Amino acid sequence: MRLLLMSDTHLPKRAKELPPPLLAEIPRADVVLHAGDWVDTATLDLLESRSRRLVGVYGNNDGPELRARLPEVARADLGGLRFGVVHETGPAQGREARCAHRFPDLDVLVFGHSHIPWDTTADSGLRLLNPGSPTDRRRQPYCTYMTATAADGRLTDVELHRLPRRPA
Repeated sequence: MRLLLMSDTHLPKRAKELPPPLLAEIPRADVVLHAGDWVDTATLDLLESRSRRLVGVYGNNDGPELRARLPEVARADLGGLRFGVVHETGPAQGREARCAHRFPDLDVLVFGHSHIPWDTTADSGLRLLNPGSPTDRRRQPYCTYMTATAADGRLTDVELHRLPRRPA
């Protein structure tokens, strides 16, 4: 099962549209996971119309319309793994232990908010993944998203994709 992970799209505030390489990945994915801060409902509508399956949550910059359509925490069984999606996990220091305590029933937690890519594993075995942002790199050198494969209870081929810089 091919997964596409993204977060913090912030459209149309940070960019006018999703980058073409990311849009090209949507039909290749069996499941798209979005960890919040959509900002506009048009992006949610777009992903719902182009995705085979969408698992998403709202973020701190998402207003009432998005909050009415999305949960704060989403869960899905994918490829024999128990996934969770949430926007915010708090400070980087202590994140693994804090998330393992909050989500003891998960194998993988996808999160966003910081715009900083993250891939670690808690002592409990919980894998934490933040795909960064495809539209707002903030202090990072590139805008990013992730892909991965979930099959037979294993997460493999986790890859962070750097997007080309947009012309100034």
